[in-house]
Amino acid sequence: MEELKSMIRSIPNFPKEGIDFKDITTLLSDSRSFHRMIDLIAHRYFGQKIDQVVGVEARGFILGSVLAYKLGAGVTLVRKPGKLPFRIKSKDYALEYGTDSLEIHEDALKPGDRVIIADDLLATGGTVSAVVDLVESLGAEVVECAFMTELTFLNGRQRLPKDKVYSLLQFD
Repeated sequence: MEELKSMIRSIPNFPKEGIDFKDITTLLSDSRSFHRMIDLIAHRYFGQKIDQVVGVEARGFILGSVLAYKLGAGVTLVRKPGKLPFRIKSKDYALEYGTDSLEIHEDALKPGDRVIIADDLLATGGTVSAVVDLVESLGAEVVECAFMTELTFLNGRQRLPKDKVYSLLQFD
């Protein structure tokens, strides 16, 4: 895991002063590291009958789509306002440096669908907490929230369903 962690570049004071941004593009651009990271996360869910992987805009689209492919599942996108062309459900949420809103097509998930929510980073948990609410409002079951990385010192997993959070790499 330390080898994978070393592939993630830290950028201080981005997007604003005091934030230490974890840039995953360096890991994604290295084919060996990218394959290893996806295989390690996907292995956790083999044999669990996952119907959909929900990718969170925007970097969660990368992780979510590849996981869906590996698991033989569909991929559902949760987007920022105004990006989805059909009828939507929306949810406002607070994030570590402001507020925002997320949307999902109202027919994206069926009641009873078993879902993994995928994103690159768990920080304060506000974004994915909103996604959990959207998924559950459509009657789907959140199997787990899966992250490539987690900033453990921000305690984001406390805002998510108990025992339904997995992160491959942790930063203290």
